[in-house]
Amino acid sequence: MYTLQKFNHIDAKTVAEAATNLGKPKTAAIAGGTDILGAIRFRIFRADMYPDTLVNLKTIVPSLDYIKEEGGMLKVGPLTRLYDIATNTTVKTKYTALAQAAAATASPHIREMGTIGGNITQLVRCWYFRKLEDRFECIRKGGNVCYAVLGDNRYHSIFGAVQGCLAVNPSDTAPALVALNAKIVTSKKTIDVEKFWAVKIPGSTVLDADEIITEIQVPTPATGVKSAFIKFAERASIDFPVVNCAAAISSTDARICLNAVHNLPYRATAAETAIKGKAIDDASATAAGAAAVTGNVPLAMNAWKVQIAKTLVKRTVLACK
Repeated sequence: MYTLQKFNHIDAKTVAEAATNLGKPKTAAIAGGTDILGAIRFRIFRADMYPDTLVNLKTIVPSLDYIKEEGGMLKVGPLTRLYDIATNTTVKTKYTALAQAAAATASPHIREMGTIGGNITQLVRCWYFRKLEDRFECIRKGGNVCYAVLGDNRYHSIFGAVQGCLAVNPSDTAPALVALNAKIVTSKKTIDVEKFWAVKIPGSTVLDADEIITEIQVPTPATGVKSAFIKFAERASIDFPVVNCAAAISSTDARICLNAVHNLPYRATAAETAIKGKAIDDASATAAGAAAVTGNVPLAMNAWKVQIAKTLVKRTVLACK
């Protein structure tokens, strides 16, 4: 039986107040709470890594929970729930990959609690990193070993390690945002979405401790662009992805992103080149799938993910026809 350790709780009223508090030692943000509370409850961190204080972002005024089109782009507040994104008519119609990705995330109850900001900043799901009682002090916790190298690596990276870590990015909305060429606006700067993720201790993004997302901006797709998202999971109704894929394709351009195959969302530029300017059919989609996994370096137990990645790219491209 695991219980939450005691912590202080601050209801931030402004972005500036939240950022100031998050800059203090042993402090973390909480929004939907579907990731951070589980991490604390199951004691996955080193003793000195647990937050003493959680800063509540839901109380910030003006609210960071919204979906609107403005200035030639879709603007989404980071506290917008995944359910609201998945069911929003504008998102479903014009930014289809994002709506499909949000709809495929976790379970219905979690989608009604979890936020898009949380989904793109969540910690990795590697079972060595997440092991109860912090039994493996891996690279993500300041150790010197990635236990997946010689251990059970069936769900780990098929494109090598970053800074020695083989854990994969688990987000469903991340590849959709990459395919749709989004930007992440923070309390400090605006970041091209492809530069948003990183391998840090223990985090998964380039955000500083005192920096929070304030808006996600997705440019309105040009006429003729179609987008789609497809996910493969062992239990499709709830699981994190084994592999997922998003694409945005027109007659002259293509952006394709795989996820759960590498530490960072993996922009499949070879697949884009293979399909760009070509009619979408079975042959061209198959070629794009094959190109997407160029340079793969599977581990002892996860070569099977390569075929899934190829197939998902093919199917996602065909869904953009």
